[in-house]
Amino acid sequence: MHEFGIAEAVVDAVERRADGRRVRRARVRAGALLRITPQALDQAFCLAATGTVAEGAALDLVIEPVRLVCRGCGHSAQCADPLAICGLCGGIDIDLEGGDSLVLESIQLEPAEASHLPGHPPSGPLTG
Repeated sequence: MHEFGIAEAVVDAVERRADGRRVRRARVRAGALLRITPQALDQAFCLAATGTVAEGAALDLVIEPVRLVCRGCGHSAQCADPLAICGLCGGIDIDLEGGDSLVLESIQLEPAEASHLPGHPPSGPLTG
């Protein structure tokens, strides 16, 4: 399950940005070529975040499509499935562009004052 390694990297990046403050939510953009299973990443993130400022935080995953370019007919299209065939001619001689990135887009922090007010619902700005 390569999602656990990805989750550990996300938690490390979240901790650096959070600077000791509790995290409510993190948003990650991942390329389709990474073949991430959202449920597996959620579980791995929960495990990796245990005992950190991200413990209990939600993780939003956005899958970035890959661009497929057919060498046979020149057709170009974005696709979430990098194992696709050309949608125009059915060719399989395909070049792939992009789709291999992993970016921590934002984190949402609990406000510092909320940690001192019992019963105060946490909220905070998105930071990037």
